[in-house]
Amino acid sequence: MKFSDNWFSTTAEADNGNLIFVTGRDDLNETRLSGKYNERVEIYWHYTAADNGMPIDQEGELLETVLDTLRQRMEPKDHLAVLTGVYTGNGERTLVFYTRSARAFGERLNEALAEFPTLPIELYVEKDAEWNEYLEMYEIKDFAD
Repeated sequence: MKFSDNWFSTTAEADNGNLIFVTGRDDLNETRLSGKYNERVEIYWHYTAADNGMPIDQEGELLETVLDTLRQRMEPKDHLAVLTGVYTGNGERTLVFYTRSARAFGERLNEALAEFPTLPIELYVEKDAEWNEYLEMYEIKDFAD
């Protein structure tokens, strides 16, 4: 299965009025409906924010490097997981993956992050065979269009 590399970007607003930039992956219906990716893993990274809620430059560069590393480790090799969305703003970045196995995802995450200093991240895992989070993100896209 080949994952789409088509993305959309839009904005949402945090409760305090700060902007949150939403980057979502388009054209994943075949993947979503395959029934292979039933677990959702969310990675929350609380970063040092500038006045506008976005990461300061140095930390922003690290955020991007880690994002690229995780995509390279989770997707192309054996399609363990697919990155579906990235939310950035209000002092937090959230990466949303759908995976075949949260346990295997966790093992690979530890391997991928071993080359970095300890990062301020938290994980959340949930069964989500219906891809509810992804469909909610799509509502944001449709509302913004």
